[in-house]
Amino acid sequence: MEFSRPLQMHYRPRKGWMNDPNGLVYFQGYYHVFYQHAPDFEIPWREPFHWGHARTKDFLTWEELPIALYPDRPYDCGGCWSGTAIVKDETLYLFYASIYTPEGADQIKQTVSVAYSTDGIHFEKYANNPVIACYPAEGGPDFRDPAVACVDGRFYCVMATGNPEKRVARLLLYESENLFDWQYSCILSEWKEAKFAECPSFMQVGEKCLLTTSVCNLDETHFFSVMYGRFQDGRFYPEVNGNVDKGPDQYAGQVFTDHKGRNLLITWIPGWKYARFAEKDIGCLSVPREITIRNGKIYGYPVEEVRHLLRDSDPAVTQTDDGFVIERTLRDPVIHKGKITDLKILRDEYIIEVFVNGGETVYSALLC
Repeated sequence: MEFSRPLQMHYRPRKGWMNDPNGLVYFQGYYHVFYQHAPDFEIPWREPFHWGHARTKDFLTWEELPIALYPDRPYDCGGCWSGTAIVKDETLYLFYASIYTPEGADQIKQTVSVAYSTDGIHFEKYANNPVIACYPAEGGPDFRDPAVACVDGRFYCVMATGNPEKRVARLLLYESENLFDWQYSCILSEWKEAKFAECPSFMQVGEKCLLTTSVCNLDETHFFSVMYGRFQDGRFYPEVNGNVDKGPDQYAGQVFTDHKGRNLLITWIPGWKYARFAEKDIGCLSVPREITIRNGKIYGYPVEEVRHLLRDSDPAVTQTDDGFVIERTLRDPVIHKGKITDLKILRDEYIIEVFVNGGETVYSALLC
């Protein structure tokens, strides 16, 4: 299978490694997408991560922009890791995990820093970074991926972490009035028998909230959790749960609310297990999926702008009496079992995204 051919429907940078989508936001007439990026290497961990940057008006035509964040300060010289974006007073703020190794230490330290811009392209780092310098007792050394949101006029930051002693993955809640001074509040949500959570998203949806995260289990497996429910007194009470994207080749999905009020999910395809799969990095971003809640279920379906790309069939997908099979050349097939009332497929060279029953179930896979 030819991996060097350009993708037509999925964004990836012209060169260099990419992974997690970061800072998804609509700002000054564009959808801005940032992402974890190693600009000089096609495999990860050869250099500290930067924030790559692209923008689009329609999710079809992309403009690759200059790197937004460089790991160029003492507090982030180990990498500008994942985070989110928020707009306040016509200014775009990027919150990211700032990584460094303290002098004499043998373990990295994970903190939270912020940068801001009035044009959405050139960013200045806050002089008093980091704004969150260490994890609380309820957390652990894996303490990263700030998700900043405004709920009922107050700013919140959700931090992904894990508590090794209690063997739980957790999302911790911080509060602020100005985006710079943060106070730890409480445990927002947790999962037992797990190492840590990563890459959360948090946003107000009407009178309730949407909370998402990737949860890493003790056995190294992971799942993408999407929850809709009530946020009260610093605690999140899920009323509807779903996994939405069952992969198997995706990770680190992030959700944001656009200017039309749509809650949009973009995830990284194909995930860490393909890090050295080909000479050139084969990673890309999924097409945006609109997250909706209907009849007690969470759905993820391509946004209107890209729906004309969907097809009813593909040579890699074979329908069976009780579902369908996605055939892959070098790996086990992906098998779906269950009643199918609607099946839509988006195929882009070696990438396939399959949407079952209007997005009730989603698969993202590499055909290799």
